[in-house]
Amino acid sequence: MNWTDEGIVLGVRPHGETAAVVELLTRAHGRHTGFVHGGRSRRLRPVLQTGNHVDVVWKSRLAEQLGHFNLELRRGYAAEAMADGDPGRLAALSSLAMLARLLPERDPHPTLYEITLFVLGFLDDPTVWPALMVRWELALLTELGFGLDLTECAATGANDQLIYVSPRTGRAVSASAGEPYRDRLLALPQFLARRGQAPTVTDTDLRDGFALTGHFLETRVLNPREIGMPDVRSRMIAYVTASRAMAPAV
Repeated sequence: MNWTDEGIVLGVRPHGETAAVVELLTRAHGRHTGFVHGGRSRRLRPVLQTGNHVDVVWKSRLAEQLGHFNLELRRGYAAEAMADGDPGRLAALSSLAMLARLLPERDPHPTLYEITLFVLGFLDDPTVWPALMVRWELALLTELGFGLDLTECAATGANDQLIYVSPRTGRAVSASAGEPYRDRLLALPQFLARRGQAPTVTDTDLRDGFALTGHFLETRVLNPREIGMPDVRSRMIAYVTASRAMAPAV
């Protein structure tokens, strides 16, 4: 059996002296693992870097076997991030890859794949990618079956003045309906609440956005699996906060 696709490198682990086992997020075949002959060679090491966009051919005698990958580099996002020297960008690349490994194996998620490529394409712009990472985590929750409903108030059905999210249901709550419970609700940043608009994303918005997605990733996905949030995600958020604090006022 064999197929041809494209993918994003999520992880690489050595196998023997010269080979590697590579995990990809592919467009049509989901999260997929394969064996790469010579994966630790000088020629392939630059290709097998987390976050790289690759063309892939998978071959195996049986569908359920690990199989073998032949990979060709499309775009080296990892090398670009390292050349840039921005630790936040590198942390974002690693955080995205580690969280994508929560997806079920061999289950296609073409929409999330496209969103992932879109986010990778903007990692060179620190004014854009932090908000895109929040949206990517929301998309990941949706693909995992835990999507949030931020379109209308859970209590009134209204779609204006949505400023809270219920930590229990994942539904938006309006300012008036949520006021008596404000200490128990999560903040909804306005760049997620407003449709068809592009409001300025503040530092508070980003902190609230990552707190929102982090809560549901932990309670709905990570805790039931008895695993913790990747440390690199916390480092990414710290770098974002620090870099924005040092940015000159416009």
